[in-house]
Amino acid sequence: MKTIRGSIQCLIALAALTLWVSFAADIDGKWTGQVEGRNGPQSQTIMLKASGGTLTGSIQGGRGGAVEISNGTIDDSGAVAFTVVREFGGNKITQEYKGTLAGGELKLTVSGGRGEPRQVTYKKE
Repeated sequence: MKTIRGSIQCLIALAALTLWVSFAADIDGKWTGQVEGRNGPQSQTIMLKASGGTLTGSIQGGRGGAVEISNGTIDDSGAVAFTVVREFGGNKITQEYKGTLAGGELKLTVSGGRGEPRQVTYKKE
């Protein structure tokens, strides 16, 4: 009986690890979305790479060049979160990105900076 229970626990752990790795692999790469700006929609590109539950990369679009993300995480449920700190004229603006990865879409809520939180959907290229 202990052998069967141990085998089942091992299979569950293996399945969870496989699911976690598949989410991480699915997020690696280039993502593009349209962000509403003062002068209308603007294209924004996010480059992401997962290593375990850690997410790294950069975001480009809007004013300024590419900016590195920080505090990036992804979990086995597809929950994604990271922070971007931009600097304009000596002022630092921190934006938080939180959302989910599902079916080739990265749906994020962006908060911080100017205005109310907004939802942006990115598609993988």
